[in-house]
Amino acid sequence: MTSSPLGLHRVIEPPGVLPQAAWRLDASPAIAPDEVRIRVDRLNLDAASYRQIREACPGDPDKIRSAVLEIIATRGKMQNPVTGSGGMLTGIVEEAGPDSPLGLVPGQRIATLVSLTLTPLVITDGLTRWDGQSEQVPCEGHAILFARSIAAVLPDDLPAPLSLAVLDVCGAPALTRRVVTQGAVVLIVGAAGKSGSLSAAAARQAGAAKVIGVVPTEKEAALLRNPTATAKGGGAEGAATDVRPRPATHPRAPESPLVDEIVIADARDPVGLAEKVETAGGPADVTVVCVDVAGCEGGAILSTRQGGTVIFFSMATSFSAAALGAEGLAADVTMLVGNGYVPGHAGFALDLIRATPSVRALFERRVGA
Repeated sequence: MTSSPLGLHRVIEPPGVLPQAAWRLDASPAIAPDEVRIRVDRLNLDAASYRQIREACPGDPDKIRSAVLEIIATRGKMQNPVTGSGGMLTGIVEEAGPDSPLGLVPGQRIATLVSLTLTPLVITDGLTRWDGQSEQVPCEGHAILFARSIAAVLPDDLPAPLSLAVLDVCGAPALTRRVVTQGAVVLIVGAAGKSGSLSAAAARQAGAAKVIGVVPTEKEAALLRNPTATAKGGGAEGAATDVRPRPATHPRAPESPLVDEIVIADARDPVGLAEKVETAGGPADVTVVCVDVAGCEGGAILSTRQGGTVIFFSMATSFSAAALGAEGLAADVTMLVGNGYVPGHAGFALDLIRATPSVRALFERRVGA
């Protein structure tokens, strides 16, 4: 097989485009000399994609499974045609071509650090072990990695579902650390979620003077105030190394182990969100958007000071709405698209999980690790 390090040889239609932009890929198991074949055991669907499928199906497990299977069978990859997003996977290296530059060897358990939207994929078990109620999908099948793909060997000290959930969003904390400067006010929209909680921890590590977390409900706020109380196996011993939650008699102490102030607001309400953020100590120098719902662009922009930065990590973001919205608001803000890759992002995110019990507790609650 004549191959391209970019995977162009796997594109069936339309010809000449990159695999991510292709409508359909060739997912046949025979590999080129620079490819790697993975025996897949778990998918992690992108949050925006999973939400869209679940709502379209309305929560029916059989319909959800069928929808995912149809996408993969039709496209040769997992790319939701509505959201355009996919996710990532874990599996065992089954065969590595002699010219592959990835350094993988058969038998290694790995997570892909490239999107399912460009990864040739076949599912062979009908997703019979998946209940459709989680973004994580136990499965059987195979996937192909190109020479320009990225993968990480899963660590031995963390459960595989936990590692997969962390690696799925590892670009968010790495870019947050790069952008946040000492003394900055940082706003995390979706602070109780996976990418949000990691980004909050990264902002603290980068020297933020204040971290403000936005959540939509009191239930999510309660998770931020005491994340270890809800974790499977979590408890006071792990929480002791974190920042203490705010006692009622100390109004200047952090309100949670992860954020200094919690704002309960609908991020789709621009004026309402900006007003609450200002009351909590904003506007922000850096705003990080980590929610999987559409319509949060205006609120993020209004909550950021002139000359500040907004990082969009949600696949539900309309980048035209963000650009035109900033123009219409005369907002002098730099807007960054989190592309999921920053050098060293996987190791940094896993180290955050190891070092921050509150973040690990939130993840364990969400993935059942």
